[in-house]
Amino acid sequence: MPAQSNAENISLAQIDEALQAILMRIEVRPRIGLILGSGLGALAQAVEEAVVIPYPLIPHWPVSTVEGHQGELVVGLLEGKPVLVMRGRAHFYEGYSMQRVTFPVRVMQRMDIQVLIVTNAAGAVNQDFAPGDLMLITDHLNLVGMAGNSPLRGPNLDEFGPRFPDMGQAYDRSLCQAARQAAAEASIALREGVYACLAGPSFETPADLRFLRLAGVDAVGMSTVPEVTIARHGGIRVLGISGISNKANLDGNTLTTHAEVLEAGQRISPKMIAVLRGVLRGAV
Repeated sequence: MPAQSNAENISLAQIDEALQAILMRIEVRPRIGLILGSGLGALAQAVEEAVVIPYPLIPHWPVSTVEGHQGELVVGLLEGKPVLVMRGRAHFYEGYSMQRVTFPVRVMQRMDIQVLIVTNAAGAVNQDFAPGDLMLITDHLNLVGMAGNSPLRGPNLDEFGPRFPDMGQAYDRSLCQAARQAAAEASIALREGVYACLAGPSFETPADLRFLRLAGVDAVGMSTVPEVTIARHGGIRVLGISGISNKANLDGNTLTTHAEVLEAGQRISPKMIAVLRGVLRGAV
């Protein structure tokens, strides 16, 4: 069962135990990590010379209980680049601590991964966005972290980064430009905006969404920001892209469901795959 504590200190020994469990099963040493969100796991099927490692085989690794998150690592080559792909992630709302949710990113850092690409399914707060759109994340609103649930809470792991990491450029500008170029080459419209992370698992009320809209948020979800925070603490460059799965229910007259999110993922996946392949070919 997931841990129930809001604070859980992760040790370097635990991180290295998970690392060794992965390294003993692979020959390719990944340099790029990808985290695939709800309904977006199809990209992993394109990995060549793939080694698949189910999460339960990795010590201390959080296992997702959510439909649409397959729960396995896929390590191999994508566009000729050595990659580690997470098919699914754990979430804070599943009962894991933020430190456990972000444990995989710590393992990636010990693996010397240089670039992390995070994807998610998100609801559109910006009323110009529509289900099926892709949104390049240019910044985020860390509401969960502001409320005290930061993955950096507790003793600082000096091996990775400073006590007070700067988040002024959470999303790497050169990687963002590479995504724009890849989208343009594939004739895919790429929205841009601010992503807000809420704890979930309930979807937002109309009042929540009006608040987020006033705060300048364009899309909202229940993941990604903790992973990005840990990645930047350890010096990993980050690219983030949201797949817009549903329109924000600003008037309270529509029903949002996880089935809707998964269905939208099937339409979003081809676009996401095309953009990410283009980024891998050209920028990393």
